[in-house]
Amino acid sequence: MAAALVLPGCRLLEPSWLGCIDGIVAEEMAAGGFPGAVVLVGRRDRVLYGKAFGSAMIEPAREPMHRDTIFDLASLTKPIATATSILILADRGQLSVDDPVGIYLPAFASAGKEDARIKHLLAHTSGLPAYTTAKSLADEHGRPCPEAVIEKICRMEATSAPGEAFRYSCLGYIVLARIVEIVSGQDLAEFSRENLFAPLGMNHTTFNPPISWQDRIAATQIVDGTPLRGIVHDPLAQLMAGVGGNAGLFATASDLSIFCRMLLNGGVWRGKRILSPDAVRMLTTAQSHGRAYGFDVNSDYAWLKGPNASERAFCHTGYTGTSIVCDPAVDTYVVILTNRAHPHDKGTVRALRLRIAEAVFPPSESAVTRR
Repeated sequence: MAAALVLPGCRLLEPSWLGCIDGIVAEEMAAGGFPGAVVLVGRRDRVLYGKAFGSAMIEPAREPMHRDTIFDLASLTKPIATATSILILADRGQLSVDDPVGIYLPAFASAGKEDARIKHLLAHTSGLPAYTTAKSLADEHGRPCPEAVIEKICRMEATSAPGEAFRYSCLGYIVLARIVEIVSGQDLAEFSRENLFAPLGMNHTTFNPPISWQDRIAATQIVDGTPLRGIVHDPLAQLMAGVGGNAGLFATASDLSIFCRMLLNGGVWRGKRILSPDAVRMLTTAQSHGRAYGFDVNSDYAWLKGPNASERAFCHTGYTGTSIVCDPAVDTYVVILTNRAHPHDKGTVRALRLRIAEAVFPPSESAVTRR
């Protein structure tokens, strides 16, 4: 059973050509890809399609998915919280994306990373490895141990010269979150809430959600017999006390639709400017190796856009089964939130993302007819 989603201030208008999404989700869910999902498609100020499917949790008990279920966004944290916060600070003149990282973290400017700049961290071209083992850090320093994580990243040797190669890295975004804290005096959770989510009215978007939200949160992996629910799934974000620049953000589909609409409206939401046009451009258009300073545009990671989205479309995924695609060419966005990591981290959403992208972004000649 699917529950329809209507956002405040929006009209629900489900075109017949999006009706196939019901069947797509049902088929992929029946194939074991994920226990449940919320899918939302919007254009400008209209919600074209919004429904909840399946279960928010199946072990140890089954609970239904709702249209306002809250999800662990995993790596969607990178563009939505971390990169956007950096660009807000750039808008205010408190930093520049061309600044060397070593200005803010002197220990980082070593081992081949001396020339790394904030823009390299944003575009995953800093030379940092993709990840590092959380268990060894936790065994040595306990949980959480944010300072130990930062210190280890700063000591790491570059795998390539800054700007030379694209290597998707959670570590770079952990460093960016620390830069937000150094520059603003607030950690990423506080800064993004005060300067981004509260002004946007994204009232169910946060790091470390309160215990009162727990029953509304989709479960992720079962660990030591208990499903993670309101505790970030990512191991390094756990070591960062739930506020990792790479992961840790929780949100609803409705809140994410507000964020998408703000970006598609050039950084303005309900008459209030959140980001400058230049910041929106850096966040959403290709800057280096097919990556924007936050979102993906046309690197190998942009496959989820499907075959028909425009070259201007930008996107990002999250390990837990979440994703966003926005196409400025048709002022359309799609939010897919699933709990594919529940219960035993064996689900998959690749086919779901591609099939929905093909439904939402049809061939260009059809898109013109349907606008």
